[in-house]
Amino acid sequence: MTGGRPAGETLRPRLLGLVNAFSGKRVAVWGDLILDEYLFGTTRRVSREAPVLILRYAGSQYSLGGAGNALLNLKALGAKVEPVAVVGRDEAGRAVLDLLRRNRIPTAGVIRRAGFRTPVKTRILAGEENTRKQQILRLDRESTVPAAAEVKKAALAALRRAARNCAALLISDYNYLTVQEDIFRRVLPLFRRARKAVTLDSRFRLLHFPGVTAATPNEPEAAQAAGTEIGDDRRALSGAGRLIMSRLGSPALLLTRGSRGMALFEKGRPPYLLPVHGTTDIVDVAGAGDTVISVFTLALACGASFREAAVLSNIAGGLAVMKKGTAVLSPDELKQAVTAET
Repeated sequence: MTGGRPAGETLRPRLLGLVNAFSGKRVAVWGDLILDEYLFGTTRRVSREAPVLILRYAGSQYSLGGAGNALLNLKALGAKVEPVAVVGRDEAGRAVLDLLRRNRIPTAGVIRRAGFRTPVKTRILAGEENTRKQQILRLDRESTVPAAAEVKKAALAALRRAARNCAALLISDYNYLTVQEDIFRRVLPLFRRARKAVTLDSRFRLLHFPGVTAATPNEPEAAQAAGTEIGDDRRALSGAGRLIMSRLGSPALLLTRGSRGMALFEKGRPPYLLPVHGTTDIVDVAGAGDTVISVFTLALACGASFREAAVLSNIAGGLAVMKKGTAVLSPDELKQAVTAET
């Protein structure tokens, strides 16, 4: 198993050129749009009714979660994005559409479905008056997209447009069934014939979408799919990566490993280990996977090799985990880190 990085002197201009090429590149994102709701409070006392804190409400805010975070990452990097998703005809769905429009993300491919409840993740954060608020509770309101004929028809039409207009397809699957397997089987050949990358980030259905160009699971997701423990065992890591890549029939797999960096698997080549970029004192891993797959997909869309895309993604992931919450990166931030790293 190999490690290290490609020679910096030859790699740096190539990586900087790829980041410059991100601007205006069109990428479709097919996946589950989630509304992230944050409720803020200040602690007052322990309730007499039960051993729980009483909070004084201090405010709230919404943000895009799930596939929405991948859209925001791509947009921040300079790409043009085309979401293909489903929201309910409910208050949460209206909030998601409003957030998309505020971020100048088109909504033509977002299907509104009566009877479907837009997924909402509510996080309650609390602390004393002048201290940083910490998350104390999360409440998930979940629903799955129905396999209705009109939903399938609209999704298929949007994906066919994307296959013509976009340079790549990013699949962001949180298991709310926006990404339906029969639709995937129909649209995948359109992207493959055009030699356009199809990347996959799937929380629970990693092996359900064979034929993708590459998937980017984290280590627990890979371990679950391979049915094995990985940890610090390099043989287990190699075995899991090869098994998943074989079952997907993909030419590459990028496995993210938290503070241990990443491992890139390619057909016919030994695994390529990338140590974590920057410090291992991680601030927040929330949304880092979206940053990684966004940079990886954009790089492939711009003609990068798998190794070049992996190196860029590793640098981007290292930057993302040093930011609080679900953060995005600008091209300038990424280019500065590339210059310092290589």
